[in-house]
Amino acid sequence: MIFAIDVGNTHLVTGCLDEKGAHYMGRFETDVKATAEEYAIKFKTWLDINEVDPKTLEGGIISTVVPPLISTLTRAVYYLTGKTPLVIGPGVRTGLNIKIDNPAQLGADMVTGAVASLAKYPTPQVVFDLGTATTASVIDKSGAFRGVVILPGVRTGLAALSNNTSQLPHIDLTAPKHVIGTNTIDSMRSGSVFGTAAMMDGIAQRVEEELGEEATLIATGGLASSIIPHCKRQFILDESLLLDGLWLIYKKNQG
Repeated sequence: MIFAIDVGNTHLVTGCLDEKGAHYMGRFETDVKATAEEYAIKFKTWLDINEVDPKTLEGGIISTVVPPLISTLTRAVYYLTGKTPLVIGPGVRTGLNIKIDNPAQLGADMVTGAVASLAKYPTPQVVFDLGTATTASVIDKSGAFRGVVILPGVRTGLAALSNNTSQLPHIDLTAPKHVIGTNTIDSMRSGSVFGTAAMMDGIAQRVEEELGEEATLIATGGLASSIIPHCKRQFILDESLLLDGLWLIYKKNQG
């Protein structure tokens, strides 16, 4: 079993991985000011809660879209396990055929998600990751990574709306009973939840039109479970997708 960390702009997700999947998944705030010792204490406490001895972990792996945290988290994992983790980046074998203008620009999260989705689901695919940003990764029938759609995340859009208007409050993402809002909060909830669901349906349709065939639709990320129930299209909700990808990449780079 290994210790894995997937770092997003707002939250990082940890898990213990083996051939059976992800275990003891935890979610922590991404804090670029935290020290390696502070992260190690958080991770150790979480493992203790789940009765996992960190010294029994055989290794670790990190995927991050926040480069300043690479050194910090590498040291945190070393403090925790006594082993230096693998970090997703140049030189790491993924097996992914990336056909974008500059493959070096592809984020580690999208690489990791694509590796897992290819192993788990039929192609072609559209993989939506709902976090600080919402991304839709497109994988064609041959398994090649063709490109990405990027737009503001649900909470990012809500924060911009609330922060830049005088009369709109900060709200949660509970879905209202009706699309047509009859008060400010339900109107904002409708736009955020149903609007995002409709966007995902629409992006999926347009991608399929470009590919010329129907695609498997997958959704992951911290906000996916709030949105997917309201989509008209059939999406596979896979909350452990990126951790599964980290396990596969870790195994590809052993020996």
